[in-house]
Amino acid sequence: MTMVKARVSTAELVAGRYRLVDVVHRETNRVSYYGEDTETEHPCLLTQIGLPEDPCPEHARRATSRILRASERMGLLRPGRVATVLDAVEESGSLWIVTEWIDATPLGELLTQQRTFNHVRAARIGLELLDVLEAAHVAGITHGELSPGQVFVSDEGSVVVTGFGLAGATLAPRVAAPSYASPEQARDERIGPASDLWALGAILYTMVEGRPPYRERDRPEATLKGVDRLPLRAPVRAGPLTQAVQGLLRKDSRERLSRPVVREAFVRVLHEDPEDPLQEQSRPRPRGLYAVGPGWGRRAMVAGTALAVVTVAAAVLGVTSGRPDDSGSSAADTAPGPSASTRAPSGPSPTGPSPTDPSPTPTPSSSPSSSPTQEATEAGTPTASPSGTALPGGYTTYKSPDGFSVALPEGWQPLGTKRASDLAYRVFFSADGDPRTLAITYSEALGSDPVAVWRDDVQPGLEERGGFQRIGEIEATTYQGYKAADMEWLSDKDGVRVRTFGRGFLIDGHRGYSLRWSTPEADWDDPANQEALDVFLRTFRVPED
Repeated sequence: MTMVKARVSTAELVAGRYRLVDVVHRETNRVSYYGEDTETEHPCLLTQIGLPEDPCPEHARRATSRILRASERMGLLRPGRVATVLDAVEESGSLWIVTEWIDATPLGELLTQQRTFNHVRAARIGLELLDVLEAAHVAGITHGELSPGQVFVSDEGSVVVTGFGLAGATLAPRVAAPSYASPEQARDERIGPASDLWALGAILYTMVEGRPPYRERDRPEATLKGVDRLPLRAPVRAGPLTQAVQGLLRKDSRERLSRPVVREAFVRVLHEDPEDPLQEQSRPRPRGLYAVGPGWGRRAMVAGTALAVVTVAAAVLGVTSGRPDDSGSSAADTAPGPSASTRAPSGPSPTGPSPTDPSPTPTPSSSPSSSPTQEATEAGTPTASPSGTALPGGYTTYKSPDGFSVALPEGWQPLGTKRASDLAYRVFFSADGDPRTLAITYSEALGSDPVAVWRDDVQPGLEERGGFQRIGEIEATTYQGYKAADMEWLSDKDGVRVRTFGRGFLIDGHRGYSLRWSTPEADWDDPANQEALDVFLRTFRVPED
């Protein structure tokens, strides 16, 4: 790859039209200039990027047209948040991108001046970046070149992003700023939204730590090799953003945090700071197709418009902590949880009394692809016993208006239902004063491997909550003849240790159910609790077709 010249004479005109006035910011293989358009006499921003050795003029033509198209699309999606590209030309081995002048400072320059940002400022910038990336990903656009030099921050804190359209515009895996490349990009593999989330994590890391997660080396190829092969240097100054940073910088793109989970982390930091001005603003919300968190819906997102509704429905249901007023933050929870045997799970036994695993979730947006969340208490019809199943004393069968049935302890009722049309819903069961909770979820947007869903989608989201600890391995099994998997974990809620057992199973294709049973950890081994779990698993019935 050709490196850009350290300085271009200000007497030169780029493309015979644009005069360079002063350097604004430098990154590896990228220099931004304040310039003037000699034809209009308007100020402009010129970015010079060294191109790989490639004499083919057709490649240069494609690069410039791609950049112009991507800029135009993003300008319509996020006006004022994406720089308007006026021109793009290839000249003397460099790609020159000309945009309207941005009345803001490159984030890279701010970092050079200030070294580190506090958590609130980093979260605020991260949230603005996430909003732009979300709009791009919903539209099928991957940035692929995100770095501090492509992010401009105004005095008021708003963000403008440049560089859309560069990814794939040349034959290079990463045109500039290789220390912000994702591992898959470093390997010259196909990239997608997950690569942008890596770059967001790398930018967050740099803001709070004062240095990028992988240092620049003498050659871009050496930097990319380090990104791919070297372990992440653990952040030491990230504070409440630590889990978000580490979750975004997972080498395996499938294990990276989803946007809703990252958004939740940013919002939590902003809302926990009483002096932060964003407290008075409305809470940011996920938008569009990718408004689904890690979990039982992520793999189906690419399936089309119908599944877009389903995945958003999954996000609405979220990763719950058990009670209807405890919303979760991921579609991960939306479908069958893990496994299949009717055994009562066993495992360690810390202490604490609390209802479930906690996790507030971001409020779903009013995106056209999503349905508003509805909460309602549904009165099912308890009967003396389930058909063909002898119940122990003190249980009656609940028949849901949605068609499923399950035996519940006497006095238990559906506390509420979170619903997104008929494509996904979650029903919560308990009784007044009872800290135990059963949650039953249905979804039509599940991955085909229940073990992988728990491991790759659900667990990363749960790790964002306090005190998460998985108990044992995720176990593949069968349940009532269906493919299933079980996972158990510990978590903290309001200072109390809670234990949860999840069983998820697929009834066909991408449709399935999950049952989650949560009790205070100290009470997990009580015979009555073990009996309750056994009854739930024995008596749950899916709707008859």
